[in-house]
Amino acid sequence: MGFTRSDWRLIVITLVASAAAGVTHFGKIGGTVVPFIVAAIALALLASLVGRSVENLADRLGAGATGVVQSALGNLPELFVVLFALQKKLYDVATATIVGSILANVLLVLGLAFFLGGIKHGPQKFGGDAARTLSVLLFLSVAALLVPSLTAALGSHATKAALHERNLSVVVSILLLCLFAASLPSSIKRQQAEEGHGAADKPVKAAAMSAGAEGTVVADGGASAAEPAAEKPGAEASGKGAGKGAESGHGPTWPLAVALAMLAITGVGAAFVSDWFVAALEPAMDSLGISQAFAGLVIVAIAGNAVENVVGIQLALKNQSDFALSVILQSPLQIALVVAPALVLLSPLVGASFTLVLSPLLIAVLIMAVVIAVLVVLDGESNWLEGATLMVLYGIIATAFWWG
Repeated sequence: MGFTRSDWRLIVITLVASAAAGVTHFGKIGGTVVPFIVAAIALALLASLVGRSVENLADRLGAGATGVVQSALGNLPELFVVLFALQKKLYDVATATIVGSILANVLLVLGLAFFLGGIKHGPQKFGGDAARTLSVLLFLSVAALLVPSLTAALGSHATKAALHERNLSVVVSILLLCLFAASLPSSIKRQQAEEGHGAADKPVKAAAMSAGAEGTVVADGGASAAEPAAEKPGAEASGKGAGKGAESGHGPTWPLAVALAMLAITGVGAAFVSDWFVAALEPAMDSLGISQAFAGLVIVAIAGNAVENVVGIQLALKNQSDFALSVILQSPLQIALVVAPALVLLSPLVGASFTLVLSPLLIAVLIMAVVIAVLVVLDGESNWLEGATLMVLYGIIATAFWWG
């Protein structure tokens, strides 16, 4: 089939974790906390297997298209979790998860990457335009996402506007999805052009970048090998798969039929495990005394993005700061442009009415986090102290939501 030892290990661990999640859910084993923890672990592993499946489509799709598909499908488990939360009328969990997914990436994960990378390598510079473009696009997308909230809270006819929250959210969602669709051709062409330019200096298969970029740097062992790899903005398209390169050392090996079958199986598995996760969420919250806002903002958001977050941190430790930034910032951008709008449009299918109207505190922390992330990225340099500050800010925000 073309599976490597790493592939088999991930598949087996995911199967075991998913089976354990099913047993604890249907068997009512472990009280209220154990089923929740096991389901969260299984969900994170399924997200990793979805990413691995997409990586192995790279040869057929091209690196640019692979990055887009990988980013979209990487958030599939999170999308299922929020839909099931909406079905159970856990609106605070759903809303906080959207905001928490963005906060976790731009504060916690970016902070960890800066902190660990700074301790190991000293100040790190990222000169690629891709990271700065992503950060600005993230700010603009979040600004558009907040228009319904600001209209409801600050509009001159706020009471009347509240009657049309759903309609405004639908319009904003459609426009954001159109923006995402319109950006795809130019994004893919730009990434492919950049990779083609980089290949003139050092011939490497574009698809192999996804799985072997880090292994190339480690093998060469010198700064001169690391720098060209870090300067390729095309990393934003394939960075999520870069983490396994050091282990495998080669490109995707799965046949097309196997990759598509694995993608379908993991997608179905993510749907089931997401249902079990949400079913265990409410009893766990009551048992642990956790508010819906904290559960969505911290626990669900981190569980849904755990694997790709680890990849971004690993890249920072490899001193590939451009790669790391592209990976870390791509996820919240997809949340703002795709996941949140999709939830607004899909929520009626589960008997819910989800809007983009957030509480004042969620609005404030989201604006603050994104503005800080943009400022940190635009100066082109990071250090461990900036990373520590970002993590402390995330901890303070998370604590503020502990009680609701």
